[in-house]
Amino acid sequence: MKNGFVRVAAAIPEIKVADCAFNVSRIAALIQQAETEKVQVVCFPELSVTGYTCGDLFFQQQLIADAEEALNQLQLTTFTTTSAVIIGAPLRIQNQLFNTAVVLQGGRILGVVPKTHLPNNNEFYEKRWFSPSTSTHIQTITVAGQEVPFGTNLLFGDGKFSFAIELCEDLWVPVPPSSQHAMHGAEIIFNLSASNELIGKNNYLRQLIEQQSGRCNAGYVYASTGFGESTTDVVYAGNGFIAENGKIIATSERFLFEEQLIVSEIDIEKLQAERIRNTNFCNDKSGVDYRMIKIEEAHYTEFELKRVFDQHPFVPSKANRDESCSEIFSIQVGGLSKRWKHTQSDTLVLGISGGLDSTLALLVCVKTADKLGYDRKRITGITMPGFGTTDRTYTNAVNLMHSLGINALEISIKDACLQHFKDIDHNPEIHNITFENTQARERTQILMDIGNKQNGMVIGTGDLSELALGWATYNGDHISMYGVNSGVPKTLVRYLVDWAAHTIDNTSKEILLDVLNTPVSPELLPAGKDGTISQKTEDLIGTYELHDFFLYYFIRFGFSPEKILFLANNAFEGIYNSDIIEKWFKIFISRFFSQQFKRSCMPDGPKVGSINLSPRGDWRMPSDAVAFNIKSFRS
Repeated sequence: MKNGFVRVAAAIPEIKVADCAFNVSRIAALIQQAETEKVQVVCFPELSVTGYTCGDLFFQQQLIADAEEALNQLQLTTFTTTSAVIIGAPLRIQNQLFNTAVVLQGGRILGVVPKTHLPNNNEFYEKRWFSPSTSTHIQTITVAGQEVPFGTNLLFGDGKFSFAIELCEDLWVPVPPSSQHAMHGAEIIFNLSASNELIGKNNYLRQLIEQQSGRCNAGYVYASTGFGESTTDVVYAGNGFIAENGKIIATSERFLFEEQLIVSEIDIEKLQAERIRNTNFCNDKSGVDYRMIKIEEAHYTEFELKRVFDQHPFVPSKANRDESCSEIFSIQVGGLSKRWKHTQSDTLVLGISGGLDSTLALLVCVKTADKLGYDRKRITGITMPGFGTTDRTYTNAVNLMHSLGINALEISIKDACLQHFKDIDHNPEIHNITFENTQARERTQILMDIGNKQNGMVIGTGDLSELALGWATYNGDHISMYGVNSGVPKTLVRYLVDWAAHTIDNTSKEILLDVLNTPVSPELLPAGKDGTISQKTEDLIGTYELHDFFLYYFIRFGFSPEKILFLANNAFEGIYNSDIIEKWFKIFISRFFSQQFKRSCMPDGPKVGSINLSPRGDWRMPSDAVAFNIKSFRS
């Protein structure tokens, strides 16, 4: 296992009905391919040794004998390989015939799992030939000259991960066996299947697999038979799926007239993190005694991941953009609507800088007023130019307030700050932290006092990424009466503003697009000689797309620094080199730990996604915890 990943495969071999010798030859070829690709566990379809569509030929002694001889041949095949192999075969046990999954590794049969739920409908009539697992209490059987464990209560593992097996119809019943397998410790479920194609069935099957992998906090590998099965009455497409915790991560090509090996990696550490957090996970665990069967750990630990990791894990896919953005805005608007009505405030008051965060907050306020049927003039936006304000951000702030029809005010903070510098005996030519934070706190004082004057509620504009990094002035922009963006990371802020720009009037659209193209900056230091922004946040603390990536895996799954660096180097390969990633990750860890005190007293705000840093809910951390040590990615 490399960095918590187990490489698995769903194999779709060519099949000839009732020709066990041919079928074994094709299975053997795919086993060798899986070994070459460093697969640790490979799963074949249901009854892949004989073919699923043998019908009454299953009653023929010769076919059953051929199937057992095929298992003998497969033992020889696996003698020189390290991959664990799961094969579908019919087995005769005490005058009963069972549809089984046979697990082999290193030239041995490790265990046999019988199918529990047998279909009994117009298309499939397995009960005509096979007995369900519940029809026997046998725990060991003799097959291919070996005495091996038999039953549905088998777990297979190497001490670092474990897997269990169900067969086809088992997935489609109200309580699949895999539910109990997962609660008893199986982190990956393998399903040997032979499911025919019907209109719309494939989409339903995908949903089943995604839902079951999500409910079980498990990996799910599904291999269904394809080319070569009888087409007398139905057709098989060769479906192969690999899912992880509710998401399909790899699929086969349907109706392909050639063999396929679908390979990907399951993140075991991610699944374990989910289960640790879900304290209800084992509440309904059965009293069945499960048996753990040892598999050999793969001798290879180094492999390049086939999986592609999203560089922006907080950002929804473009395919669902309208739905996702509408929902996020609805959450923000829903939270603010309740708070506005509850406080009976006459106005909402917020500072408008011409930057991304205040722009999103303003859009939320406008949508909230519209939803409640309030006049937009009940929103007071204040632009407060200071020593670092540029013409670009100032113009965008003023124009956006006017285009959205809110009550717009302009209050310069320069004179007030100069007076304050005089009061505290600070030279305004020294552009240090005092110079910067004085401006942030002056702006907050103005907002709070205007709020008092108007019986208004001050709306915070800071986002989740800034909270994680502590990129806010304590008792300055750190403070508000309700922080509408506190659950929205910076990459998602940009995504939402971009979406809003394409769903709004043309005048506001042009302003929003320019805001999107403006460098992120607190604008607390004087502009450059050419009037452009001199203080660029991402030059100082690192790019937000990296910080959001770090934040997601650090909070959502509690991954170690080494694991996060490994994922980041994979996700951003060719974009940032490992030195840059490591540099900014060290900044992230350092700031995240040192700035917790700001999060310990952060204002209320709505949770939007799976991560939030509210000290009252999702994140409870001591302010004086010691930052984790970070080993070099290359060490």
